[in-house]
Amino acid sequence: MDVKATAKTVRVSPRKARLVLDLVRGKDIEEAKAILKFTPNYAASVAAKVLNSAIANAVKNHQLNEELLYVKACYANEGVVLKRYMPAGKGNAHPIAKRTSHVTFIVAER
Repeated sequence: MDVKATAKTVRVSPRKARLVLDLVRGKDIEEAKAILKFTPNYAASVAAKVLNSAIANAVKNHQLNEELLYVKACYANEGVVLKRYMPAGKGNAHPIAKRTSHVTFIVAER
């Protein structure tokens, strides 16, 4: 049985989030927690929260054994883009895209 948890509209770009998620895909949850704890990125702290939520969903809602869980899949899709502008020389303005992402973890029993 697959159990899912998602954090939507997280203020980190999907490209940076995917770099962190590639580190934990397919790992046991204890190893994944350790990797995320010691990865010095904002995306790692967000991913750790989503992973803990997925584990809690599996244990509380579906009565799965926490010791047998592993990260079956994890991905970061694009969320909404906040469009801002930065003043530039000669009265111009340069666009800035502040990207967000939807971080999803799927855990399953081995």
